Amino acid sequence: MLLDQYSLLAAVGFSTMALCVTLLLSWMTTRMDAYLLTWSAGLACVVVGVVLFVALGDNYDPITQCASFLGFIVGFSLIYAGALQFRGRMHRLKVAGAAMLSVGVVLYPFALGFSGIGTILGNIALGCLLLLSAGTYWSCRREAPFAMTVNTLLYALTAASFFLCAVPLIADHAWILHARPNNWAEDLNSLAAIIGLSGIGAISLAMNQARIALHHKQTARIDALTGLLNRRALFEGLGAGRIPASMAVIVLDLDHFKSINDRFGHAGGDLVLEKFAGIIRDKVVFGDLAARLGGEEFCIVMPDASFRLATRLAEDIRATFSAATIESASGTIKATVSIGVAFSAVGGESFDAILERADNALYRAKNEGRNRVGVSRLQVAA
Repeated sequence: MLLDQYSLLAAVGFSTMALCVTLLLSWMTTRMDAYLLTWSAGLACVVVGVVLFVALGDNYDPITQCASFLGFIVGFSLIYAGALQFRGRMHRLKVAGAAMLSVGVVLYPFALGFSGIGTILGNIALGCLLLLSAGTYWSCRREAPFAMTVNTLLYALTAASFFLCAVPLIADHAWILHARPNNWAEDLNSLAAIIGLSGIGAISLAMNQARIALHHKQTARIDALTGLLNRRALFEGLGAGRIPASMAVIVLDLDHFKSINDRFGHAGGDLVLEKFAGIIRDKVVFGDLAARLGGEEFCIVMPDASFRLATRLAEDIRATFSAATIESASGTIKATVSIGVAFSAVGGESFDAILERADNALYRAKNEGRNRVGVSRLQVAA
């Protein structure tokens, strides 16, 4: 090898520490993505493991080597925990179980004086922890197929290099060590760690930035109070071009909302809006679009709906909201909603035209006494 083991281990330590600091600084900028902090803590433990392994020097000490393995185990367990956090499903018991099992298989042979067996089992345990992380990324590859697949491969290759570290020891029947392992597998493991951890770190940071960008994009499309789409998002998706037949547009407007604000305050009004938005979310199905157009006005778009299905949905929402009670600091609130329903004409028309007819149906429902569903006269004539 062009580089000796000390040089390779130093490179592993410095590259890992640099990645640790980078992830920590990334977390500190927003303090939102906990997995960045978990990864950073895990890499810090890996650095501790590298330092202890280098500290073995020429005077071999099994206790120091065992401590080195413990540092690696804690580090890779935290990296696995960070991968689970990144996926969105953190299983503390699963992480703790994997970590404790790995610690047990290392400590037991070292305690009995079989440092070689402890080293073999330690490398196998570290490889298994990395494979768990690889499996976690593979399970969520739909989010970013190429990046997740590459990350999975890097974890798997790094895991394979740890498995290989056990091969020379088994071949030489080195059940008790008298010196730090120094062979082709250890050198290969160091190179794999440099390449693997650096690549994993770069890809993980890139995916984190992509998530942040997607979050900002989604935030710009969502109404902050109700969690429904906002007007801009709805019109961007439907405002251009002609809408095909069989699309229903439902416009919903809360009755006497100004008096609710006057009597119960804006906090009470917000509770009413949140309650109504929750009812809409419960009633619409996958594929329907639900948005808050502004103030107390909402809109539902059903891309492929029959007259009966759309009017039944509108009536269901009206009845459910009319029967609901909202508890506020100023008392119990009862509210109603008026609704207008319109369908795209045969041959298609613009979304603005359908929305205007739904608005007209809504105004008729208001004029006829509120708390009712109005239907566009074009559909009534049909």
